[in-house]
Amino acid sequence: MKKILVIVPFPMSQENLSSRQDQLKSVDIGEGFEFVFRPVKAAPRNYVSQSDMVLADVGILEAGLDAEKEGFSAVCIDTMSDSGVSALRSVLSIPVIGPGRTSMLIAMSLGSKFSIITMWKKWFHLYEKTINDLGIRSSLASIRSIDVTPDNQALLEGKEEEIFPLLETAAKKAIDQDNAEVIILGSTTMHQAHSFLSSRLPVPIINPGPLTYKKAELLLSSGLSHSRNGYPTSPVDKSIMLKAMLNTASDFDH
Repeated sequence: MKKILVIVPFPMSQENLSSRQDQLKSVDIGEGFEFVFRPVKAAPRNYVSQSDMVLADVGILEAGLDAEKEGFSAVCIDTMSDSGVSALRSVLSIPVIGPGRTSMLIAMSLGSKFSIITMWKKWFHLYEKTINDLGIRSSLASIRSIDVTPDNQALLEGKEEEIFPLLETAAKKAIDQDNAEVIILGSTTMHQAHSFLSSRLPVPIINPGPLTYKKAELLLSSGLSHSRNGYPTSPVDKSIMLKAMLNTASDFDH
């Protein structure tokens, strides 16, 4: 049995964590894989500022530091920002996968232009960073927002009748007006809308979180992981210090 750690980027209750685990229901995974969802100890309220992004990186790094020692075969990060991916790759040899870059690269293989449909404009900087890092601006049709403040705990639960039609309208505009050939959901917190949108739109709809699970399965089955030349390890181990920092932050946050 190969265990895959899914790091959830916010502290949360078991009930709210189950909403994240529900992403597994929308994808078929082969036998021999087990997914374990783990929330971080501390995180920003949301991913808006640069200071938020630093805290997100630190929280996710700490949550996955010992993944390899714990017997995990891969790590998936449950946020489109890909926070902590590069940092964890520098300390782990097992695959570390983020949905942002994965979704965009897959979208480019399915059509000439893709659009990102998201909850609010304050998340645009997350996508812009990845697009700039990859140098794929020419493949982006648009980023469209329904301008609704997201709930990173309860997700879209109980708001389906309000939110789903707004996402459908935004996606239709991306297709009809921006010439998008593929749609990417802008957050793993939006996964509950995937089935609804897929049944109503004429283009592929990428569900970012489950896509990382399939990528983990693919990499492990192929014996592949990230390049150590691309992600060198630090000459000094600071894991004890990092754990102490996050334990303190966790106490403070509560």
